[in-house]
Amino acid sequence: MSKRIFFLLPVVLFFFSCKKSDTFPAPKTDNKQTEIAVSGDPLPSWNEGTLKSDIVAYVEKVTKKGNPDFIPEENRIATFDNDGTLWAEKPYVQELFAFYRVKKMLEAKPELAKKQPFKAVVEKDKTFFEKGGEKALIELVAATHTGMTEEEFEASVAAFYKEAKYPGKNVAVKQIRYQPQLELLNYLRANGFKTYIVTGGTIEVVRGISQDFYGIPKDQVVGTSFKYKYDETKNAIQREAALDHFNDKEGKPVGIQLHIGQRPVFACGNEGGAGDIAMLKYSQGNKYPSFQLLINHNDSIREYSYQEKDNASLNAAAKNKWHVVDMKKDWKKIFPDN
Repeated sequence: MSKRIFFLLPVVLFFFSCKKSDTFPAPKTDNKQTEIAVSGDPLPSWNEGTLKSDIVAYVEKVTKKGNPDFIPEENRIATFDNDGTLWAEKPYVQELFAFYRVKKMLEAKPELAKKQPFKAVVEKDKTFFEKGGEKALIELVAATHTGMTEEEFEASVAAFYKEAKYPGKNVAVKQIRYQPQLELLNYLRANGFKTYIVTGGTIEVVRGISQDFYGIPKDQVVGTSFKYKYDETKNAIQREAALDHFNDKEGKPVGIQLHIGQRPVFACGNEGGAGDIAMLKYSQGNKYPSFQLLINHNDSIREYSYQEKDNASLNAAAKNKWHVVDMKKDWKKIFPDN
């Protein structure tokens, strides 16, 4: 699977060191799809200011017929990263799913607890993954994400989301979505934009919730994918223990071309792992007027405060004149209400 699988190492180690105090204050329970009114103020959870005004001004100018900046509806493509952009990313939900799969596999076969990488997970032995590096991570991902039909994997994803709780606060995973972003998605769609999720996470794990959580159909999700083969005896698609496409950093424009076939005019990512720089640059190369948006995680009270050591994403935003969301200043609230 090559070194591309190495992206999971930080999240595996984070899981082992996670404490209750590392989590954000629990948002209120929301068991239903959040409905956002698009009449009146389309972005009520965004504070008034330059950023909100720029978003609205952009949408209005590119959707008004006769305007020189008008974009035909078929070209109004908007792409959003998921982790840290549409919902919280500490820890990654993808990571939670991997450990969920370990738990379920051990329930079915307890003897696996004596074998690696299951033994390391049970004992929270982070040195196993630090020393084992790529090989250890390949074992974990291959053991939990492959070796089954696509239908079996989808059923496992559905079961995970049904019972998954976010660590430390005992809230449903659905509660870590960003309310301002839900509003932005609806606002764009109300103005003829087609919204896509372009994530570094595995495509099937995100497809499992994209419609319910974000109103985005599963065929509008672009993500990291494994290789598949057709099993004629089962008449089913079988998942193999090898990556097909790693959809992060420079892989995101490639994934967009493979799944969408055109550059987005609106692209939104987040600061934290430098994973969205290439997507935002790619969007900026559009022949139509484009808009790039980067989420800066600087709110330690309501969410988290962290940044890249080299400041790559924020530096790229400054250099390319992208719009940056200051969580503390620009978002009136972060998580959905009832």
